[in-house]
Amino acid sequence: MPKQVDHRERRETIARALWRVVERRGVTQLTMRVVAREAGISLGQLQHYFASRAAMLSFAMDFASEQTSHRVERGLRELGDRPHPRDVLRLTLAEMLPLHADARATSRMSAAYVLEALHDEVVHEQARRGLVEGRGHVERLVRQAIADGHIDSGRDPATETDLLLALTGFTSLIELGVVRPRDALTAIDVHLDRLFSGNDRSR
Repeated sequence: MPKQVDHRERRETIARALWRVVERRGVTQLTMRVVAREAGISLGQLQHYFASRAAMLSFAMDFASEQTSHRVERGLRELGDRPHPRDVLRLTLAEMLPLHADARATSRMSAAYVLEALHDEVVHEQARRGLVEGRGHVERLVRQAIADGHIDSGRDPATETDLLLALTGFTSLIELGVVRPRDALTAIDVHLDRLFSGNDRSR
């Protein structure tokens, strides 16, 4: 019997190969031929799954986002039942920073994706939708924390969301060695302490 090919698994293998190319060689080397070689398949086999570089990149970015979500979910389980919203926000922000191998791959993948989005309307719209969805998730966490009395009700949830997401700007500073990972986490902790201080009835 011929071996059955798991098409989802093959696509994920290609996506991980793409991540490795971006991480080791940079986005300028991101061609379908190079990714196929990294994945150990022929260019024709790769093109069977992805008709274009943009399609390949879009899937790889979606897969990277899924992996980030899985890491956050695992972290939330470790926090136990009814985790404090401050801890949830810290975990979410930390997973957006290149603090370990998987997160670094995702971070560099995201950078490549944004560059592609600047010049491709289809990728631009997909990238924008993903970012809007991610921002919406953080804003819902902030709004719930305000409703539950963990954050001062006088704070504007949209502005606080933007300030929290601005902390992910540490990514390039960490990658280029300007800021150490532990110092970025310290800054996040200080900001969260200020956001939750004075009005948190549960701590």
